[in-house]
Amino acid sequence: MKRMQIRPLIALALIFLLSGCAPESGSTPEEPPAEPPPPPPAEEPLRPQEPEIYPPFPEAEQVRERYAVIDALPGLSFVRPLDIQQAGDDSGRLFVVEQGGLIHAVRPGQEPDKAVFLDIRDRIDDSGNEMGLLGLAFHPAFSQNGRFYVNYTDGEGTVVARFRASGDQADPDSEERILTFAQPFSNHNGGQLAFGPDGFLYIATGDGGGSGDPLGHSQNRETLHGNILRIDVNRRGNGRAYAIPPDNPFAGNQEGFREEIYAWGLRNPWRFSFDPPTGRLFAADVGQNAVEEINLIEKGGNYGWNIMEGTLCYRPPQGCDSTGLELPVHEYLHPVGRSVTGGYVYRGTALDHLQGAYVYGDFITGLVWGLWVDEEGNTANHLLVDTDLRISSFGLDENAELYLSAFDGRIYRLVRR
Repeated sequence: MKRMQIRPLIALALIFLLSGCAPESGSTPEEPPAEPPPPPPAEEPLRPQEPEIYPPFPEAEQVRERYAVIDALPGLSFVRPLDIQQAGDDSGRLFVVEQGGLIHAVRPGQEPDKAVFLDIRDRIDDSGNEMGLLGLAFHPAFSQNGRFYVNYTDGEGTVVARFRASGDQADPDSEERILTFAQPFSNHNGGQLAFGPDGFLYIATGDGGGSGDPLGHSQNRETLHGNILRIDVNRRGNGRAYAIPPDNPFAGNQEGFREEIYAWGLRNPWRFSFDPPTGRLFAADVGQNAVEEINLIEKGGNYGWNIMEGTLCYRPPQGCDSTGLELPVHEYLHPVGRSVTGGYVYRGTALDHLQGAYVYGDFITGLVWGLWVDEEGNTANHLLVDTDLRISSFGLDENAELYLSAFDGRIYRLVRR
């Protein structure tokens, strides 16, 4: 009997509990807890600041004689090395040109090695001090097409030729002569080759030699001597192995001027180079008896030789007419130096204080300077290092770090002391 009375009591208790859990009339259920706020966005890593294209000029004490040259390729030597190039193919190689007709591919490192890249000694005439294999330039698309260009002298004069490379070596039988012209003397053959930012090939030619430009080449626009030339090697035109860029100063002229001319009035612009961020073209022109000069080359410019040697009158020695002539951006007198060797504007990362400096040297005295030229043409020039080297050329690796070649057979690198 008692068991039967418990069941209704349990049922009533359950009803009471359920009714106590129900929400009151007019109330709403509790809302779920809010989502935690998202974390703040991560800060972007600081990017290294890009170097200024025209940095402020350094204080003299920051750079003057604060540099040294060290052997960049320990254990390796060359015979009269006079050009250093890189192919822009991310291989890390340097290419060292020997005047006698060899080009070596070099891999820098703790144990550098070299291998013959091209051997054209069989067609080179290097019987004169300024003759031989003088310049090298790789096509901007070398990694795809394998093309490169050289400037050399043979028994007749100057040859600008194209070769092809496959793998680690070039084929000497792939030569195609692009441009040839006679040389009346053994000296003042120019030699530099470089592709500009416009993709055209630029070529340095000397005045043909002899003292004082006896044939009057540099002021004669009907000759290829004494100029910076510019040609298009990707096209052909008028029966030539190249085309004339349509905006060359004398393209299509009717006066008989050579259409290849980009600038003229130069004596022997042994080395020139482009500064990629600015597009400026620096050329070092070797002087006669008094002045070595650095020029900023402009299209259609006349740089004055042999009316002037630098800013001095040459012919006549006094009272010359400089109207329409482009004067050098910098010059130095003999005997401070006697044969300028052009270099490059420094854009690497290892030598901060040299940012934006055109680094060049002198073949005879071994001095190396840095020249800063701002956007308005103001300049500052400082001696960086005094070496005892016969400096024949400068070069850049793929990281834009600076090298130089000397006639002691070594390749050097410029470093901070």
